[in-house]
Amino acid sequence: MATSLSFRTVASLAVIAVALSSAAMINSVIAQDSTPVAKVGAHTITADDLEQAAADFSQELAQVPAERRQSILIDVLVDMALLAQAAEAVGLDKEPGFQRRLDFLRTRALRNIYVEREIVGTITPAAIKAEYDKQSAAFQPAEEISARHVLVASKEEAEALIVELDAGKDFADLAKEKSTGPSGPNGGDLGRFSRGRMVPEFEAAAFDLEAGAHSAEPVETQFGWHVIKVEEKGESSPPSLAEMEEQIRSTLVRQNFETVMTRLRAETEIEIIGAEADGGAAAAESAPADSGGEADTKN
Repeated sequence: MATSLSFRTVASLAVIAVALSSAAMINSVIAQDSTPVAKVGAHTITADDLEQAAADFSQELAQVPAERRQSILIDVLVDMALLAQAAEAVGLDKEPGFQRRLDFLRTRALRNIYVEREIVGTITPAAIKAEYDKQSAAFQPAEEISARHVLVASKEEAEALIVELDAGKDFADLAKEKSTGPSGPNGGDLGRFSRGRMVPEFEAAAFDLEAGAHSAEPVETQFGWHVIKVEEKGESSPPSLAEMEEQIRSTLVRQNFETVMTRLRAETEIEIIGAEADGGAAAAESAPADSGGEADTKN
């Protein structure tokens, strides 16, 4: 049953992802645009049909120039109408299998609209801001530094660089001239980083330096020999609301989804017939934690 639960979680996450991507269409479910854009026999294709099709084919349309999307969608809907009319002409709409498929599609459409309206649609800007404030209040700042480095192949080369720096040579100019690392053309600039981002030997030496100071001795790592300069020292700050908004929205939607599903399952008698239930209405699995990125190594 573990595999079944895993599939259920994946399916639930897929529903949420589709609902989030369709959030802009929530109002169009109510306010339909019946403006005709094409006719196929007695069937009229409307602007609302185009909007619905655009949502269904959003990934494919992303590869199409914006000015061509409407004409492509109209072609798709015309083909769809032609094939549907051909199916009706030979009586396929009267077969039991068609009605079963129609029932399934109706159930799926109702599910999607409910998730869009009652789960995604109930996440307000105020709720997002409240969650952001909560996370910001719990944020633990970490020590950060802004640094540059020069990477060379030998200790002797690195020692010679330190002599030049002690004599007043500009660090960024020296990095552009001598560094073999990819950050060399940018003056050895590594940007801001906290502990855990660089290889241990580099990190220890960099965080021991004061702002404005450069290495008094070469630092050896698996990539070669480094001379490091710390530009600034400080602490990390929480991301802005704009940076966190979509992540928070997704988290709140997932929480809302799980709450609603738990309530609906508790309120409804569910019987699994002809299959191992293994707990029946078990709550959805928690989503796997995000994996951390690898430490930066060679810059």
